[in-house]
Amino acid sequence: MAIHWYPGHMHKARKEIVKALPKVDLVIEVLDARIPYSSENPVIESIRTKNGYTKPCIKLLNKSDLANEKITQAWCDSFEAQGNVKALPIMATQTGQVKPLIASCRQLFPDRNKEKPIHAMIMGIPNVGKSTLINALAGKVIAKTGNEPAITKNQQRIDLGNGIVLWDTPGILWPKIENENSGYRLACIGSIKDTAMDYGDVGFYLVEYLLIAYPELLKERYDITNLPDTPLHFLEHIGAQRGCLGTGGLVDLVKISTILINELRNGTLGKISLETPNMIEKELVEVERILKEKADKKAARKKNFKKNK
Repeated sequence: MAIHWYPGHMHKARKEIVKALPKVDLVIEVLDARIPYSSENPVIESIRTKNGYTKPCIKLLNKSDLANEKITQAWCDSFEAQGNVKALPIMATQTGQVKPLIASCRQLFPDRNKEKPIHAMIMGIPNVGKSTLINALAGKVIAKTGNEPAITKNQQRIDLGNGIVLWDTPGILWPKIENENSGYRLACIGSIKDTAMDYGDVGFYLVEYLLIAYPELLKERYDITNLPDTPLHFLEHIGAQRGCLGTGGLVDLVKISTILINELRNGTLGKISLETPNMIEKELVEVERILKEKADKKAARKKNFKKNK
């Protein structure tokens, strides 16, 4: 799915982050545990690697209570295999799970103290829980939170008073998402504005995946013994079950898709991960094939243009 949502403040935020990054010691990247790869901003990876040195990174797989535990652990292992990365599953709403982050920061810089604090930049895409995490670490409400993306618009520094200074940054996407599956997954969890997505289209994508990966959860949630064999038939079935009927008694597919997506987001469907490391490995091969095909066609057009000029 193509995402056409890259507000001006995101472009501005990226430039400010690039400018500020040399002043910080490490990057804390907050990901959504349900889509660790798709919520990993490639811009962050590129800007934290400069002049042959990569700043240490702690990747926090937030909302881990909504994801499959085994798959979340597989992602943590995958990230840490990259080197100079520590990955932790957390629930930012649980203070007890957030506090160990302080110890992880200090392990990276054992010689730092209040006189020479650790400067950590917290980054991530919209709506992954950065502000909730900051409030939990600070023990008070400092950052504005909400259930929609792009709440934080500007950078701010928060001195925790324990030898760590946090640099909060706005949630930023990137201008072009090459893997269309990632676009759908970002829409599923609410990391883009709902006005920038088609609920019906996203609903079909979600059902197609869930029918294969989590059929038992669907049976349990919607009290179905034998699941319909297509996304359309499934949506029509549960739409009729929920009374989502439109003109002529037909199921309103957008309405039932909206309900389904919201039940995924709030965990009503169960603990669901929308991607695995193996899935992403295969998808990236396909993305490379598509990009090469586009590049070859572009080169051919350019060659023909010069020839006919």
